[in-house]
Amino acid sequence: MSIIKIAIQKSGRLYEESLQLLKDCGIFINNGKDQLKVSVDNFPMEIMYLRNSDIPQYLEDGVVDIAIVGENLLVEKQKNIEIVQSLGFSKCRVSLAIPKDIETNDINYFQGKKIATSYPNTLKNFLQKNNISADIHIISGSVEIAPNIGLADGICDIVSSGSTLFKNGLRETITLLKSEAVLAKTSQLSPEKVSVLEKFIFRIKAVLKAKNSKYILMNVPNEKIDLISKTLPVLKSPTVIPLAEKGWSSIHSVIDEERFWEVIDELKEKGAQDILIIPIDKMVI
Repeated sequence: MSIIKIAIQKSGRLYEESLQLLKDCGIFINNGKDQLKVSVDNFPMEIMYLRNSDIPQYLEDGVVDIAIVGENLLVEKQKNIEIVQSLGFSKCRVSLAIPKDIETNDINYFQGKKIATSYPNTLKNFLQKNNISADIHIISGSVEIAPNIGLADGICDIVSSGSTLFKNGLRETITLLKSEAVLAKTSQLSPEKVSVLEKFIFRIKAVLKAKNSKYILMNVPNEKIDLISKTLPVLKSPTVIPLAEKGWSSIHSVIDEERFWEVIDELKEKGAQDILIIPIDKMVI
């Protein structure tokens, strides 16, 4: 079987979560702290630890086959790369920000202004679509300080919680792009490597589905089984087990994390009792 090469950040915000995803997918890595390329014993995969900014070029050139990378970086680098799976972590956004004492959120504020950014292509495309002419200053780091030292009237940068903006006297005004970690692939995959990639994606989906779901058990009066079952739509049908106490059954099913408390309230209103919630390790559907 062909070995697929995957790139992940060698440090930074995606590093730990990328390794955790591989571990959750049953891929165990035997490597020292400073190794930049390691093999995997229990899956046909080789891992390369690369600088974040280099990953899109390595993907386009086919040096690596797949990568865990921020969607915002792929948009900025404008490479011939396909996203095959969103991963649900490292969520952020690329946004415009201005000094907090400026009250307007209107994009026309930036007309004729100076904007500091590490995302010039993303910013340029956004400004063109909105017919805004601005002077773009490209900065590789510490973008937030630019307005304070008179280099720019505003910035365009990656934002997660917004705390860094606040500490530098800035506030977010307009979001250009919402981003998260994604699995991306080169356009040069052989059929054999496509097969390996499909197996990897299958594992990823099982892990992500489990993280977004909870296993639920409850005791229910028999006359309420049909009513309560309609509130549990995740699986094809809930499991119903008669209890020792006559007229009662135990219902087992799965609910979505996003609707967790809403569903719990509905179940209680419809007569469910003794509700237990259990985390799910993997979920294969």
